[in-house]
Amino acid sequence: MQMPITLMYASVMAVFALVLSFQAGGLRGKTGISVLFGDPANMELAEKVRRHQNFLEYVPMVLIMFGAIEISGGSSMFLYIVGDLLIIVRIAHAIGLKHDNMAHPGRFIGAAGTALLTLVTAGYGLWLSVDSLFL
Repeated sequence: MQMPITLMYASVMAVFALVLSFQAGGLRGKTGISVLFGDPANMELAEKVRRHQNFLEYVPMVLIMFGAIEISGGSSMFLYIVGDLLIIVRIAHAIGLKHDNMAHPGRFIGAAGTALLTLVTAGYGLWLSVDSLFL
């Protein structure tokens, strides 16, 4: 079975992950800092690394859920809406993650939005799985 919606969003997220990785790696090369963040700590590098790490901590689970929902016959419209929102909240998170401003609105939108979308996706996945048990 093909999963074109999951493939599309996974592709977009893979490019996004590479952008975050290149930002961190580029600054590592520019500063000559190989591991950790230097001494004294280079907070710009710490932010870029943390943005990439956070993305890799949360996005793969949503993409796994996307594939499971799509292969289980879930709603295409649900996946498009959640996928578009995921792109928006991950951009907000990347903009808002600042070492000196925990209250940046982008960070809140990104973190809360990612958590909410993960929960909604998991809930829909559970509903699909339970529903299929009684068919």
